[in-house]
Amino acid sequence: MIDNPRKFLIDLFSRAVLVSSAQHCLPPYIAALQDRRIHAIGAGKAAAAMARALEDHFPGELTGSVITRYGHSVECSRIDVIEASHPLPDEQGMTAARQIVSSLAQIDSDVLVVCLISGGASALLTLPHNSISLDDKKKITQNLLLSGADINEINTVRKHLSAIKGGRLMQMIYPANSITFSISDVIGDDPSTIGSGPTAPDPTTCHDVLQILKKFDFAVPNEVTEKLKTGELETPKPGDPIFAHARTEVIARPQTAITASAQLAISRNCEAIIIGDSIAGDSNLAAKYHADIVRQRMKENTDHNTFVMLSGGETTVTVTGSGRGGPNSQFALALAIELQEEASIYAIACDTDGIDGTETNAGAVIDPTSLRRAKDAGLDPHQYLANNDSYGFFSLLGDLVETGPTLTNINDFRAILVNVNPN
Repeated sequence: MIDNPRKFLIDLFSRAVLVSSAQHCLPPYIAALQDRRIHAIGAGKAAAAMARALEDHFPGELTGSVITRYGHSVECSRIDVIEASHPLPDEQGMTAARQIVSSLAQIDSDVLVVCLISGGASALLTLPHNSISLDDKKKITQNLLLSGADINEINTVRKHLSAIKGGRLMQMIYPANSITFSISDVIGDDPSTIGSGPTAPDPTTCHDVLQILKKFDFAVPNEVTEKLKTGELETPKPGDPIFAHARTEVIARPQTAITASAQLAISRNCEAIIIGDSIAGDSNLAAKYHADIVRQRMKENTDHNTFVMLSGGETTVTVTGSGRGGPNSQFALALAIELQEEASIYAIACDTDGIDGTETNAGAVIDPTSLRRAKDAGLDPHQYLANNDSYGFFSLLGDLVETGPTLTNINDFRAILVNVNPN
C-alpha cells in the first residue's frame, strides 16, 4: 500500500518529465559533435533548454538561434533565444523564423547545422507560404484546435501552409550537413510530424490537407483551397536529394518516460502496468476506456496487490462549452465521473510540458473523495464536463497540478493507482 498516493502519483509524473529533459537526454549525443563548427537552430517548448544543454556540453565554436514559447526561455550565452506565441503563431515568431532563414544563408559549407526540435515548433517556427497571410494561418489553426482534430491532422495542414515546415527548412540548409535532435510529443515518434517536421521529408500531400479540411468543415479562404488543389503548396517528399546530408535522432520519447515511471513504481513495491504510449482520441472516451480496464484488472487482482496503470499519448477535446480546461483535466474529470468514487483509486493526468491546453496547470489529480467534495461545494461535475470547464472544477477543489513550464514535452502522462490496503 502507498502511504501518500497523491505524492506518489506526482513523483511518477516528475520522473517522466526528468528523463525527458534536455539536460538528461541530449548530452550523450553531443560527444560525437566535437571538432566541428556548429550553427544551431530550432524551435519548440524545449528548444531553449536544448540550446542550453548544447552550450553546456559543447566547448567548440557555436552560434545560432532558437525560438521557444513565452515563459520557456533559458539563459544562453552563444545561442540567441527568442520567445514567441503558442499555440497560435504571432509576428514575433515570424520575425524569428526569418532570422533563422537569414542565418542559414550566411554559414560556411563546413559548418554543421544542428536543429533542435520539440513539440510546439509548429506554432513557434511560423513563416507562412508567401501566398498565405499570417491571419489566415492563425484562423485555420484555431479552428483545427477547437474542432477536436488530432496532432497529425493539425500538423499535416500546418506543413502545407508553411514556407519552412514539412521539410522546407532543409531546402534552406542544403547542401550543408545537418543533424536534427528531436524530443517527440507525437504518437509514433515520426520526425515528419514532430514540430511539423521542418527538416524531415513529408509523406503527406495537398490532397490529404483537403480531406482534413473537408472533414472538419470550416471556412477556408478560396485562394488557399485553390493552391492546395493545384499542388502549389506541396512539400518535399522522401527521396528528395536535399535530405542526402541530413540525419535525425529522436532523443526523448513517451515510451522511455513511461518506462522510467514504471521502474520508479516498482522500486516502491507497486506493480506497474503500461497500457500504451499512444492512446489518442476524445478525452471523455479515453477516460471510459481507462476506467473499464482498471475495473477489469481489479477483478483479476485476486492477490489484492497495489498496482498502477500508466499510459501516454494525446487525447483531444471538441470544444462545445465556454469553460476553461485542457485535454488532461477533461480526462481526469471524466474519469472521476466514470469511477464514481470507486474505493482506493487515485489518478493523475498531466501534460508533460506543464501546460494543459492553454491553461496554467499541467493537469489534475483525483481521489476517492473527489465527487463527494464537489457535491459538498455545490459543484455538478457533469455540468462542468459538458461546459469544458475542467480547469474551473479542479481549481475550486484544489486538485490542479501546477508545475510551471517543464521545458520539455513528450505528450500526456496518465497514471491510475489502485491502492489496496493489505488489512
